[in-house]
Amino acid sequence: MGVNRPGRWIKANLFGSPVNTVLTVLALALLWQTVPPFLDWALFSASWGGGSPESCRQAGGACWTLLAERHRLMLFGLYPYDQHWRPLLAMALFVALLAASSHRRCWRPWLALAWGALIVVASLLMWGGVAGLVPVETAQWGGLPLTLVIAVLAIVVAFPFSILLALGRRSELPVIKAVSVGYIELVRGLPLVSLLFMASVMFPLFLPEGVTIEKALRALVGMTLFTAAYLAEAVRGGLQAIPKGQFEAADALGLSYWQTMRLIILPQALRLVIPPIVGQFITCFKDTSLVTIVGLYDLLAATKAALNDPAWRPFFVEGYLAAALVYFCFCFFMSRYSQWLEREVAKGTR
Repeated sequence: MGVNRPGRWIKANLFGSPVNTVLTVLALALLWQTVPPFLDWALFSASWGGGSPESCRQAGGACWTLLAERHRLMLFGLYPYDQHWRPLLAMALFVALLAASSHRRCWRPWLALAWGALIVVASLLMWGGVAGLVPVETAQWGGLPLTLVIAVLAIVVAFPFSILLALGRRSELPVIKAVSVGYIELVRGLPLVSLLFMASVMFPLFLPEGVTIEKALRALVGMTLFTAAYLAEAVRGGLQAIPKGQFEAADALGLSYWQTMRLIILPQALRLVIPPIVGQFITCFKDTSLVTIVGLYDLLAATKAALNDPAWRPFFVEGYLAAALVYFCFCFFMSRYSQWLEREVAKGTR
């Protein structure tokens, strides 16, 4: 029985009808035409060393030498070369705490304190000026550390703000509801590019004379405001899905409004909208590539800068493939984690 199962599955799903049979044959022919040449280009005929563009041209395949020679510029942008250990350490701390935060056993009050401490430590590492560290302006930040810093901080700050916006939109107080609705609809009606442009160009005009804000902070504010508006609508959808009986039961127990939301309503609402919330997290991570319009070199912009050298410019495909792989790894992790989290939080309702 077990031996025949793969055969039955193939017959039912791939050759179950004349149309499926034709599509399967066409798909196999397409794979035969594309996969072997790609493997030959990416692996067998690729250049893995040599240190010069000439060796890549002689090899005739992919030029992975580009990554060996230009990876520092791609990863760290314009950050001083001899100080690369600082953004590398900050990035490692971010990834480590993200990994710890993904385990339910670490969901304790100390986790919020750990994130606060990490933000302080990472800021000191990146900025410098203390403990003998050379000061580095945010205009020189770039690459993957900048992408992680902006994406993670925007998500961490926008999430609680979005919950307040969603609660405000469902509030019975007219002023609070009007402000929440106005903010959500206004921000959702604007493209992120315009918000980043306003945060970079228009916002400093309203500051007192002599007061300036770093570019990275401006971009972070724009990303946070934009992400919070979209997350608020996802959270509002979860709140609307909660049966009215849950609110009535909380009132019967004598719970206050905030106790009802914290203990009964929000845990259920957030569990229902895990997919759209994580989807917005992924969008926020990818949208960090737009900070280049305010003069910051994120991972994608740093990769483009690494390819400005005319000698390496013909091998732009390899550079962008490496950047795409980094984006894919982070986004794939968030996607798979959301599926695991859905299964974990749904155990009590099975």
